[in-house]
Amino acid sequence: MSDFSTLGLSETVMQGVNDAGYTTPTQIQAESIPIILAGKDLVGASQTGTGKTAAFMLPTLSRLGESGKLRCLILEPTRELASQVKSATEDLGKNTNLKTLLVHGGVSYGPQKDGLEAGVDIVVATPGRLLDHMQQKTIDLSNIDVLILDEVDRMLDMGFLPDVRRIVKALPENRQTLFFSATMPPQIEGLASWVLKDPEAVEIGARRSAAETVSHYFYPVTDSQRYELLMALLKKTDFHSVMVFTRTKAQADRLFADLQKAGDYKCTIMHGDIRQGDRVKALEGFRDGKFDVIIATDLAARGLDISNVSHVINYQVPENADDYVHRIGRTGRAQKEGDAYTLLSGAELEHAKNIEDFIGQKVPRKKCEGFDYKYTALLDDTDPGARIAGMVRKRKTGIKRRRR
Repeated sequence: MSDFSTLGLSETVMQGVNDAGYTTPTQIQAESIPIILAGKDLVGASQTGTGKTAAFMLPTLSRLGESGKLRCLILEPTRELASQVKSATEDLGKNTNLKTLLVHGGVSYGPQKDGLEAGVDIVVATPGRLLDHMQQKTIDLSNIDVLILDEVDRMLDMGFLPDVRRIVKALPENRQTLFFSATMPPQIEGLASWVLKDPEAVEIGARRSAAETVSHYFYPVTDSQRYELLMALLKKTDFHSVMVFTRTKAQADRLFADLQKAGDYKCTIMHGDIRQGDRVKALEGFRDGKFDVIIATDLAARGLDISNVSHVINYQVPENADDYVHRIGRTGRAQKEGDAYTLLSGAELEHAKNIEDFIGQKVPRKKCEGFDYKYTALLDDTDPGARIAGMVRKRKTGIKRRRR
């Protein structure tokens, strides 16, 4: 598709598209929008950073038309994703008279109840808080025409699938359902077959592949030197902004405290035990450049619209191979280039192998020049040509990076 104007969006929604500066639709937008406008159910999958929110929101706004009853429900796995989708919905639909309400935990019920009582057209919600409103009978879902389940695999990871099933059972059967998930494990396939009716499928790119715009490496190191190597990489790297991922909230807290003590970088932290207001400040501060390093758990790995992240560092090898793909996908977004480093110890070799099997390629091993390593057998496996090979990027040369 060469232009959004050819997709059949309403005039008021097209005004929002033009105001947002959108010109050419991404592939998932070009393929999904006509299907959704036709009222069909859809299963959508694509790599992170490809414009999935606009792919489902633009046609949904067009189909809703004028303001009326609550007709659209969007479920998101995290508060941050819900807030982001709500903001995108208001921006894209600002020339319509449709009203959107955000419903999630960590904040007072009062404003949400007031908003529902006043009347809204679209609710963007996390499952737990939505169920609370359903139990308190403060929300009426009897007129839902469109159900959007976003980041469903993440909902599975967070244990939300039973809640999602309870919510879906309360909705009218005669509705359109849009289902977006990066992966389709058996539990999700069962949910999809139950929720969807004769769906169309749009899949852009390999769901198990790392983004072509990201150069990624394993950095072997002993456990005792993990923090030292992280600091050395930060010092030697010409970065714009860095996301450092840890496995646990406790590890994130310790690393954040250490980096604050070192005082070399403007750091912030984000995980599930941080108060909602502080999570919002951390994310906004990182987006705006107030912070150049954010320490995070997988809460920040999926879906969040954080542009211009130049580097991702995995402080440990992720235990879940799919998490690896999502984490490194925080950089190299929207066809920009990025780099991702993963610190690898001997105890994590099995996780590393699982990642390589999952993405179907060997991740180059690399050394940090000038770092005083303690010996580990993993250093014998480093590829001296990895640094040079990684410099060859598809966007600059027109040559695809070789898969190993």
